[in-house]
Amino acid sequence: MTAYKSGDPTTLNRLYGRSKGKALRDRQHQLVETLLPRLAVPADGPVTAQALFGSDGPLHFEIGFGGGEHLAYRADLLPDHRFIGAEPFLNGVATALGHVEDGALANVRLHHGDALEVLARVPDGALSFAYLLHPDPWPKARHAKRRMMNDGPLDMIAAKLRPGGEFRFGTDHPIYLRHALMVMRRHTHQFDWLAEGPRSFQQRPGGWCETRYEAKARAQGHEVWYFRYRRR
Repeated sequence: MTAYKSGDPTTLNRLYGRSKGKALRDRQHQLVETLLPRLAVPADGPVTAQALFGSDGPLHFEIGFGGGEHLAYRADLLPDHRFIGAEPFLNGVATALGHVEDGALANVRLHHGDALEVLARVPDGALSFAYLLHPDPWPKARHAKRRMMNDGPLDMIAAKLRPGGEFRFGTDHPIYLRHALMVMRRHTHQFDWLAEGPRSFQQRPGGWCETRYEAKARAQGHEVWYFRYRRR
């Protein structure tokens, strides 16, 4: 018998990390109470653009959107596309709701909870983009199974992306970087790495805004890496 449960985020069947931080401000509390129910992904059934927005169109999914800066930026940049974001941290959801309201973004739907539970209900081949930006690195080796960059989640992301769809991943943590590159080498049958050299993943690509987590990392002197993968 081992001290730690084997597997990865698709098999652990639980969320790790904080679900709530400091008390919400009045506006944030109001948004959670009034706007979130209108934007929330339904608890059951297929997660499709038609079901969520009443019309078809390119569908994007962000796993763990933090404060929602990137999600709101992309939704504003691409108003004819549809965006789904999932985040377990309530304060992040509340912040994202503020971005949605301020930008009058009608093309965003949010889930407060487990991203993989929602992603599993997306039909195969339905996504045009999937994003995983600055996930919790879980730097201790015994916690590696909690990292979202693992075989189970990557197989699911690959299944949900259409051929030619894009998976974007970013991190400022060197341990997570090495782990992610090791895992992605096992998925070359599913993804082509869109890189032409080190500068390709050391400079932020177009259409990829700076988030609060990236800004914090740079303020601490961390290097940031950006990766783009195309679904085969």
